[in-house]
Amino acid sequence: MSNQIELRHLTYFLAVAQELHFRKAAEKLFISQPGLSRQIKQMEDILETQLFERNKKKVALTPAGHYLKKEVEFIFNHMEQVERQLKLVGDGNSGELRIGFLGSAMQQVIPKLLLGIKEKYPKVKTSLEELSNFAQVDAVLNDQLDMGFVRVSRVPSTLEMKTVLTDTFSLVLPERYPMLTREFDGMERFANEEFILFSQAYSPLYYETILSICQDAGFAPKVSHKSVHAHTIFKLVENHMGIAIVPTSLQNGFQMRVKFIELKNIPQRAELSVIWKKEHTNPVLKNCMELLLDEKNSYL
Repeated sequence: MSNQIELRHLTYFLAVAQELHFRKAAEKLFISQPGLSRQIKQMEDILETQLFERNKKKVALTPAGHYLKKEVEFIFNHMEQVERQLKLVGDGNSGELRIGFLGSAMQQVIPKLLLGIKEKYPKVKTSLEELSNFAQVDAVLNDQLDMGFVRVSRVPSTLEMKTVLTDTFSLVLPERYPMLTREFDGMERFANEEFILFSQAYSPLYYETILSICQDAGFAPKVSHKSVHAHTIFKLVENHMGIAIVPTSLQNGFQMRVKFIELKNIPQRAELSVIWKKEHTNPVLKNCMELLLDEKNSYL
C-alpha cells in the first residue's frame, strides 16, 4: 500500500465530501461502493486523521474533513485554471481572464477595459460574473476569478487592491417629486423621507457610507427597502416607495422616471477598486492590469 496521498485519493474524497453519501459518490465516480470505502479508509490511514463520521443513518465531515474539503476544492479549481492556460498561454497576449464585478462597474470601467483588451490583446478571452463583494473576494482567493471590482475598505493580506474609479453620490427622487433640482439646498430636508438602500450584506462599506451622508445632515435615515440591484432601487423610487442615494455613474444606462441630484458638496465618495491575488500565476492578468491601471486616470 502506498504511504503517500495521490490525486485519486483527493478525487474520491471530494466526491464523498460533496455527496455525503458513499453509494451516490461511488455511482458518480463509476466505481464500486466497497472500493470507494477502501480508498477513503486508506487515505485516513495515511493521514492518520479521521475525515468522516459514519453510521448507518448518515455520513458527515469531521472538522479535519471540512478543512481538507476546502483545500481540495482550491487545488482542483487551480488545476482547471492551469489546464486552460496551458492551452493558451505564451507571453500574456493570449489566454483567459476571469473577471468578477458589481453592477456599477459595468457602467464605465469594465466596458472600457474590455474594449482595451480587445484592441491590444485580441486573442485574450474574457469571462464575466456579477457577484457580491464578499463572493468576489472568496473567488479571487480560491483562484476562481483572476480579478474583481468591489467596494470594500480592506481585503485579506494575500490580495492587492487599487482604486480605479472615484465617483460622487447622487440623490435619486421620483421624476415628479415636488422640488426642482435647482432648489436642492442639502440633505436636511429629506430627514422624514423613507430611503431605499443597497443591502448591507451586499456592501457594508457602501451601506455605512450612505448612513454617514444622512448622519452628517443631522438625521438617521428611515430605511423602507433594501436591494442588491440598481434597477430595483430605481423602480421603487419611480413608484414613490422611497428615495435613494447611489453612485452618480449609475444613472447611465437606465431610462426610468426618476431624477438625479449630484451631491457635490459632501466629503463622501463612492470608490470602486480592483482586487487581484499578489501571487497570481496568470500571465494575461499582468498585461490586463497594466492596461487598466495605466488608463485609470481617465476614469477619475
